[in-house]
Amino acid sequence: MIEREAAPGIHRIEDRNTNFYVVEADGRYTVVDAGLPISWPSLKRAVGSLDRIDALVLTHGHFDHIGIAEKMRSRLGIPVYVHEDDVPLTEDPKPLGGRRGPLRYLVPQRKALPIGEVHRLTDGTLDVPGSPRVIPTPGHTAGHVAFHFPDRDAVLVGDAVVMLDPFTAARGPQIVSGSATADPERALESLDGIAATGAGTVLTGHGPAWRDGAGAIAERARERGVT
Repeated sequence: MIEREAAPGIHRIEDRNTNFYVVEADGRYTVVDAGLPISWPSLKRAVGSLDRIDALVLTHGHFDHIGIAEKMRSRLGIPVYVHEDDVPLTEDPKPLGGRRGPLRYLVPQRKALPIGEVHRLTDGTLDVPGSPRVIPTPGHTAGHVAFHFPDRDAVLVGDAVVMLDPFTAARGPQIVSGSATADPERALESLDGIAATGAGTVLTGHGPAWRDGAGAIAERARERGVT
């Protein structure tokens, strides 16, 4: 499924309840996260011409968010950015303890490949199409980050907060269940960084767009707590 203009110039691609995003700026693209190993056809449908993709940026290194990252890197010759604390996850992608969850979104047809080369993210603004600001949001993984696009009033948060927990099938604003989150307490603390962006639209790694503001989604997830 492709949702055009989930936010201005940002398109949401969903495969098996997992989202990744294409951000357009001046006819060029940044891809945020890389879906599942089956997501290559979905990316081609979303962008048409793959040679317009300039970069792939990762919110974190879990296998369901780096599914086609190595294919993009090797075939398109683009840089892949990830926080240094998540580099080990990109070198050895594997399911989280073999869990599938009730939605069965984790049933892979092919395994995610290790990413051959990555560039370490630093704080500040990335020099890629859309010029996202890097927002540290550790907790789900040690090096989890979000990407704020101030000119589009949107923040892409990966799994720092989700609208659908693929492990429990619970819907609504929440952090991912504790069994799939490295440090749930730290994940709750990282909601402050998301709220501080003030973005009107929050685009998550699982579930539909949230358009009632970053502060509200953080508050709702914090109230829900750890499951």
